[in-house]
Amino acid sequence: QVQLAESGGGLVQAGGSLRLACTASGLIWDDYAVAWLRQAPGKEREGISCTNWSGQFPYYADSVKGRFTTSRDNTKNTLYLQMDDLKPEDTAMYYCATASGNYGFCPGSWRSADAYSGGYWGQGTQVTVSS
Repeated sequence: QVQLAESGGGLVQAGGSLRLACTASGLIWDDYAVAWLRQAPGKEREGISCTNWSGQFPYYADSVKGRFTTSRDNTKNTLYLQMDDLKPEDTAMYYCATASGNYGFCPGSWRSADAYSGGYWGQGTQVTVSS
């Protein structure tokens, strides 16, 4: 049984940091690109980062570029999201999801949640940033 589990969310003040982790089991982790997505209340779920199977050259949305950094530890089946200089607008439920197919590379439509509809999802972790 495939499972993805996010952890590390919480409440933090603006300007603070959090590190999220996405840990997988039951799949060949190296076969997949993995994305971080988030969904704020009343908004659509959006991809904010996608990392290829190797962990190299991740993609970032403009809204988080320079503040968020992903790292991937394939020995632990884990993808991390280091979030620095957090802002109230970063408040959302954060999810990780695998991209299906594409040989472990991020799809061209990596920012769209639809790109992961055939993959595996975690249950999400809440991040709340207070002003």
